Amino acid sequence: MKSFFKLIFAGFLLTGLLFANGIDQNGSKDGYDIELKSDKTLVVGTNDIYVKLAKDGEYLTNAKVKIKFFMPEMPGMPYMEYEDKAKLVGDKYILNINFTMGGTWQYQLKFKTADDIVHTVRGSVNL
Repeated sequence: MKSFFKLIFAGFLLTGLLFANGIDQNGSKDGYDIELKSDKTLVVGTNDIYVKLAKDGEYLTNAKVKIKFFMPEMPGMPYMEYEDKAKLVGDKYILNINFTMGGTWQYQLKFKTADDIVHTVRGSVNL
């Protein structure tokens, strides 16, 4: 009977790993198209997140991009946050984020364009 439960558990675990996807969120703000992606499923620890910014079908490569992930304070748990400034590689900005625990993390993605206007996009991800 124990081996039957181990087999079922292993099946669920394998299924979860095979069908796990990274994040893929799209949106727009002030005429800019924003794409937030990760190649792998977000996990506790280090994660690479990619941001693409476009306006009128052309990718922006001159913006300054940063992101803040945070989890509000809850009973028995302090406020947590992690910030990173993006590095431009090709036509996408790469952010290296370290999540300290599982749960719902809110984010604020800010990008400053050539006209010195700061645009903010908010959202959340689940680990």
